Order: sequence, then C-alpha cells, then structure tokens
Amino acid sequence: MTTNDKPLTQDRFADELMRYKRGSVSRRHFLQVTGLGLAAAVLGRETGLFGSPAYAAGDLGTQMSIATWPNYHDPATFDAFTAKTGVAVEVNVFGSNEEMLAKLQAGASGWDLFVPTNYTISTYQKLGLIDQLDLAKLPNFSPSTENQRFTHEGAIDGKTYAVPKNWGTTGIAFNSAKIKSPVTSWKDFFDLAQSEADGRVMVHDYQLTTIGSALVALGYGFNSIAADELAKAEELLIKVKPHLFAINSDYQPSMRATDAWMTMCWTNDGAQLNRDVPEIKFVLGKDGGEIWCDFYAIPKDAPNKPAAYALLDYLMTPDVAVKEHIFNGAPTTDSRVMALLPKDVTSNLIVYPDEASLTPLEFGAAVTLTDPGRAEVMARFKSA
Repeated sequence: MTTNDKPLTQDRFADELMRYKRGSVSRRHFLQVTGLGLAAAVLGRETGLFGSPAYAAGDLGTQMSIATWPNYHDPATFDAFTAKTGVAVEVNVFGSNEEMLAKLQAGASGWDLFVPTNYTISTYQKLGLIDQLDLAKLPNFSPSTENQRFTHEGAIDGKTYAVPKNWGTTGIAFNSAKIKSPVTSWKDFFDLAQSEADGRVMVHDYQLTTIGSALVALGYGFNSIAADELAKAEELLIKVKPHLFAINSDYQPSMRATDAWMTMCWTNDGAQLNRDVPEIKFVLGKDGGEIWCDFYAIPKDAPNKPAAYALLDYLMTPDVAVKEHIFNGAPTTDSRVMALLPKDVTSNLIVYPDEASLTPLEFGAAVTLTDPGRAEVMARFKSA
C-alpha cells in the first residue's frame, strides 16, 4: 500500500499516529493516509481511540466539525464526547487565522465550532460570520470565574460572541543540545538563524507572528502597520529565508526529529516539546512578542448548531477542561480549572510565566488581520 506515492511503512504509520494523537492532523487525514481498514483495526485494538459505538442522539445528529490549531486538543476528549452523545467530531487543523477567515468568507465551511484568536473576533462580528452566543445553552460556562485580562474580547457591545479556550504566548523553542549560544530575544532568533542554526530554523506560516516577531527584532511594535517598518521587516525576512528549514505552523514533528533546532512556538507546543524532549527549551523574547487568548465561536452558517452548543458546553465543564489543559499545555483563563490543576503545571514557567516576562508582550491588534500591507509582505516573503 502507498500513501501520496510513498510506501506506508511501519515508521510512517507510527509517525502519522503520533500526529493524530497530538491533534496535528484530522481524523479524516489519518484515515486517508493510513487506510481506513488498517487504521480502524489497529486503533480499535491498540489504542481504543475509535472503540466507542456511536448512536443516534436526537436533535444533535451524528456528526459535527471543529476547526482548530495543531496539537491543541486531546483526541480522548472528543472520543468521550462521542461516547456520551453519539456525535462524532471531525477535527480540521489550520495554521493561521487568515486561513480560517478566508474559509468562512468563502462560505459552506462545514464547521460547527471553530477556535479564533482574540484579535480576530471583532472582524468576524463585523462581517456577520459568527453568531451571538446563547449563554443559556452553556450552563457550564462561568463568566464570573474568567480572567478578564485575557477574555474581554469575546464580548462586543455587551453581547457574547465567543468564549475562551485558553491563553498563551508566542516564544522561541530551541534545542539546547544543538544550539549553544544564548537565546533570549527575537534579535537572537534571527541572528542565529543565519549563523549557528543555519538551515535548522522554522517560522510560522502566519503573518501575525512571523511579521510581528521580525518587527520586534528590529525594535518596532509587534502590531505595526507602518509602511516603512513593514519594509524593514520584509527585508529581514527575505534575508533570513535562504537559511530557514521551513515555513510551517505545525513544527513539532520537525523539532522532535531534530530536523529543526529552533522555531517560533506557541505556549502549548513549548510545554509539550519540553515535557517529551527536555533539551528543547522555551523562552519569551525579552524584546517583546505576543500574548494571546484563543476562543470558541460558532459560525453563522454552522450546519449543526445543537451539536456545537453541546460540545462547547462539554468543553466548558471544569473536569473536562482540566484534562484538556494538562494535555495541551496551554494556561487556563478559568479560576475553577486553575484550582484543579496539579502544582507541577501551575508552577511551570513555560505555561505560567512570571509577570516580568509577560510585560513586554502585546496582544494582537484587530487591524493586522486584514491589513493589506502585512498580507503583501507575507506573500512576497513566501514566494521569494
């Protein structure tokens, strides 16, 4: 058997299985590249991932779809929801908010739930792409226990359009066994990409963080849309591009395999990588960078809104949310969940940095999502 013209070796099957278990690829992708019969047989016997029988669940239907980020959910959470409701959850993985926006604007995304970042919600609301949420259908969501520092952008004009998943930062993950020079800033990141880590560095396929981090390395603001500052960031990115290993927002496989030694990295990935490969360290740029909060929202054209509300309410349940947070490594916004987390999580400075480390960071600004200048810089960088 072959997949994408490559033999399906035992090693490749194991790699695809690990990508599925980390949430890097969807269930559909996993079944397609490994073969439906083989995957179902092996998973049913070895992992129990697909072992729960589905059954009709009244007005919830039998399937739904969520669009989210790589390595962001415990597949066991969705399997437990399926066992509870009979609704199978298809996971679609994206690498940028621009991809999500384009998909929704094109119509008929097929998503029932998706995971936008804080700075995008006002744009989705203005474009009429998301529903105002009916909080009566989310009894497990508790606004009073949410940290408003991270969650306020889910409400617009007193109406709630999104509820928080978790918050985090965008920092630098690097393999300390390979890179011996200090890594403390975005300036270090771009300098090392052209020297000690030549050919081993990854940047996101995502304009906000890639352009933003280049701006910070040059001493500018993370959210700048000034033409002269963007021109300098473009110059730096094009200069560094020949030295990169890849432009990809799903960087865990390459870091784990040591094909890449350093990458732009979100909190949850940093925690997962350091947990499994301790020589991979995670640092925040002392010169600045991003702090973010991701949310759950329901598209206006969601085909199965009852199931979307059912899954969302399930995810808001503290004893479910705590398992998700332990698995994905991103910090919680909910004090109820915080109280349930083990000390080794709450004391982990990758997950919960000290205030001094957070101070230089900026939340993404709404204007960056649709700014043509930033979009053009990213397009030219990728095509250079």
